[in-house]
Parts: sequence; structure tokens; C-alpha cells
Amino acid sequence: MSKKKVLLAGESWVSTATHIKGFDQFPTVTYHTGADELLKALRDSAFDVTFMPAHEAQRDFPLTAAALAEYEAIVLSDIGANTLLLHPDTWIHSRRTPNRLKLLRDYVANGGALLMFGGYYSFQGINGGARYHKTPVEDVLPVSCLSIDDRVEVPEGFTPIVSGNADHPVLKGLGSDWPYLLGFNEVVVKQGAEVLATVSSEYGSQPLLVTGTYGAGKTLVWTSDVGPHWLPPEFISWNGYKTLFEQMLAWATAKD
Repeated sequence: MSKKKVLLAGESWVSTATHIKGFDQFPTVTYHTGADELLKALRDSAFDVTFMPAHEAQRDFPLTAAALAEYEAIVLSDIGANTLLLHPDTWIHSRRTPNRLKLLRDYVANGGALLMFGGYYSFQGINGGARYHKTPVEDVLPVSCLSIDDRVEVPEGFTPIVSGNADHPVLKGLGSDWPYLLGFNEVVVKQGAEVLATVSSEYGSQPLLVTGTYGAGKTLVWTSDVGPHWLPPEFISWNGYKTLFEQMLAWATAKD
């Protein structure tokens, strides 16, 4: 049986640092990826995951409906709207290019699956910079984005509250005792969406895991991260980590 093709876009960044040693200094540049543990967990699953780092996605993320349709699910994780809107041909050469946010909306309407996982450049993001509010992608998601910085940092940790039916395909076998998380993006649940898990009541029982539909397709959001820092090593080592994300993808790509 062939594996289902999934495109995971985002989860990469480059950092610069200046090292000062007395009178002397020197700069360094480091490339980071944030999906290593998730990709490792999905390696022996029913999914063939193509990882497209954020810097590659600006140029290489699909530009046509046909190219998107090669995948049964698209995952946006810690990648802002500008990266998808500003193809180098537009940004550098002032040429017209397809609006990939509109392509994603139409992809879901025609039966595709779109998942968004949280982070500093998911939903509305740090300083509002992810910019998915009032976009075609927000139209598709089962939640609405805030118009401001939506990050909620929880350094003391919070325990997720499972609110959905234990027999739901995403939750099956996971129980109700999940490890702590350290932050999330605040969003607003849309009418008709199904909330499967929330953050703790101390933080307003905000949505953590939400599913929905749009046209002929399915959408799902996980408002915390897939790895550090919001998702700590204790969550990654939990025996439900692999199962949770596998079942998210299985639900999203199932043809009812």
C-alpha cells in the first residue's frame, strides 16, 4: 500500500550572533530546523512527508493547483504568510505570480487537507508578523486569527485538557494525561468547528486542537508547537507524541 504524500512547509530559520572576546569579536551564522523530532516520528508511518524549509518554500512551494494536488495534505508550521505571498519573482523582479494563499483555499475546497501547527510565525504570530488574519488561509481554518501578537507564553507550563470524545480518530488511544506545554497561539474557534483539546482553565481554556471542514476538504489546527521551545522534550518522549500527529494526519486525509 502506497504512503500518503504530505508537504510540511516551514520550521527552519537562520540566526546570527556576534561573539565578543575582550577587544576582539567575530560573527557566526547558524542554520536551524524545528521539525526534526516530528519528521523522525513520522518516518515509519503511513505518510511520505516532504519537508520544505521556510527559505526554500518562498521559491519552491507549489505555484499551481495541479502541483498542490500531488499532496493529500499540506502542513504549514512556523511559516508566515509573507513567505508564501512574496515569491522571488514578485519580490525582486516585480513580476506577477500566483497568490499561493488563494491556491491553498481552493485546494481545500476541492478536497485537500490543510493543517497549521503553532509557533512564532503561525496564525498571527510574534508582533502580528505571521499575518494570516484576513487571508484566504484564515478563511479555510477552523479558527480565526487575532489581529495582534497572539503568542501566549506559559513558562510554568500548562497541562492540555482533552475535551473531545475519546473515540475520535485523532484522540483514540491517547487518554487524558498529556505532558505539559510551554505556550500556544491564541485563536478564536469558528462556528461548526470541533474542539478536541484546550489549554488549562487558568489560561481561559483556549483552543489547542481543533478540526473543521471547508468545501470538500478538511482542516486541523494545533496551536502549540511541534518541538522546542513550546513543546518540551517531555512531550516528545511521551509515547503519544507519534500517535497524536499520525492520527491528526490520518483524520485529515481520510476520505469519508
